[in-house]
Amino acid sequence: MAVIEMEKPEPKSGEVLLKMNYVGFCGSDLNTFLGRNPMVNMPVIPGHEVSATIAAVGADVPQTLRVGMDVTVDPYSNCGHCAACRHERANACEHNQTLGVQRNGAMREYLTMPWQKIIPAEGLTKKEIALIEPMSVGFHAVNRAEVTDIDHVLVIGCGMIGIGAIVRASLRGATVTAVDLDDEKLALAKRMGAHHVVNTATEDLHARLQEITDGLGPDVVIEAVGSPYTQNEAVNEVAFTGRIVFIGYAKATTEFVTKLFVQKELDVRGSRNAKPADFRAVIHYMQQNRNYPKDELISAVAKPEEAHSAMKQWAAAPAKVFRILVEL
Repeated sequence: MAVIEMEKPEPKSGEVLLKMNYVGFCGSDLNTFLGRNPMVNMPVIPGHEVSATIAAVGADVPQTLRVGMDVTVDPYSNCGHCAACRHERANACEHNQTLGVQRNGAMREYLTMPWQKIIPAEGLTKKEIALIEPMSVGFHAVNRAEVTDIDHVLVIGCGMIGIGAIVRASLRGATVTAVDLDDEKLALAKRMGAHHVVNTATEDLHARLQEITDGLGPDVVIEAVGSPYTQNEAVNEVAFTGRIVFIGYAKATTEFVTKLFVQKELDVRGSRNAKPADFRAVIHYMQQNRNYPKDELISAVAKPEEAHSAMKQWAAAPAKVFRILVEL
């Protein structure tokens, strides 16, 4: 990881020039740093969690996007022709290229983007805006699960994406149980809307869920860890006729007892990225809930020259970090 000089880009027709304020490092960036991300095209400029200000606009950009406006970015590309795009689910485009993964990202002073990918976020602090994209991934998973106010929702994993799922499920009126191995993360999950918390390092998950759900099990399980163990826990613990949504994907092969898929008549779904509507829902939540513990979601702020040491510290204690923001 190194800091280099680049030419300042100029916006073409239909493009917006963005001046970066903060860009977040996420778990996929950590895996890239450690050489464990199979999705990345190396070498790459990281960054897809964007807080920026519009510095200039090219021709043929709508007047609703103005110089000086604080915005975030939809960092996913879509081809418009694959099955996902044809079904209006561009977030799952077969040929998606996410900023900072399959193509160079936003960890730089200036970036040009098509105006269609710009999402206004006025009324929020510049640090908050960098939290929109990761939280929107959790919001999208709740949409995939079709959560309602009569559901009991189990969220496994209280990282940033899991926190987003907890917030969205609680906003929909569901009863939410959060699961993690870290008491600090569970305390934050409760402040963000979880009704119950379970630390599986010290508590029996099955026994606690049976107690909380009157022996029925949770109607919905959202798995936000991505390990074979937690993925199997989702299948084992979900109620009969329940819904499971996997956000995380395991690095190793996961073996399931598929009898439970049939016996419980489960809906098992994947959840990938987020839609613009999910971004707008997160922005609305942040605008309407100014007292949510936003500062606790930011573990550290680093200058570009400090990014390498910040990532080394994260690699040494991955469970203790929500988000590292790079201030540009």
